Amino acid sequence: MKPIAIFRHSPVEGAGYFALFLTQHCIPWQMIHIDRGEAVPADASAFSGLVFMGGPMSVNDDLPWIPPVLQLIRDAHAQDIPLLGHCLGGQLISKALGGVVSKNPVKEIGWGEVEVAHNEIARHWFGDIERFDSFHWHGETFSLPQGAVHLLSSKHCANQAYVIGKHLAMQCHVEMTEPMIRDWCEVGADEVRAASSSQAVQSAQVMQQQMSDKLPQLHHVAEHLYRQWLRGIAH
Repeated sequence: MKPIAIFRHSPVEGAGYFALFLTQHCIPWQMIHIDRGEAVPADASAFSGLVFMGGPMSVNDDLPWIPPVLQLIRDAHAQDIPLLGHCLGGQLISKALGGVVSKNPVKEIGWGEVEVAHNEIARHWFGDIERFDSFHWHGETFSLPQGAVHLLSSKHCANQAYVIGKHLAMQCHVEMTEPMIRDWCEVGADEVRAASSSQAVQSAQVMQQQMSDKLPQLHHVAEHLYRQWLRGIAH
């Protein structure tokens, strides 16, 4: 099968548990390091799926790689090549397909519960999972593009995930691993301190204290979602 392309936009926001999942299931993948200046592919058909990870930038920033990424997403959508977005990645998919990315009412950083929507498509993607604690690190949110079905919400962010056919876009981070959380807490220390008055922001100490309890469940959810997403891949 053709490899799955994974787009990295920041050195500390790699593929995490998703890469581990693919490797364990012997599924070929290729990392495209946008943060290192690697070129955005012009044709989505070179890959069996496109996966976009997180990043500290906004999809509304004037960055040279954003327009070609948006065009690549539209190309993949037109060819029915599965798209998967995590946080910034979900926002890129939303913007490319006609949605709007804007400021969320509050910053959401750390562990927080998300609830699965009550519709048949959500049940198809999540099975008997009704709610779970996900990891969050965002100050913006996306609207749902035309044709999207709402999947997840949280107390502080209404649109945490949606699907359009075989394409899955998430605002929350289900790809987290312990090293990633530690790295983010270090790199984002100033951001956490500046937003510490928000009820939706945890301290680095609390985030890391809760890892051992919350990561196993998050990995269970991630594996469930990734398996479902892979069903859309043409082998």
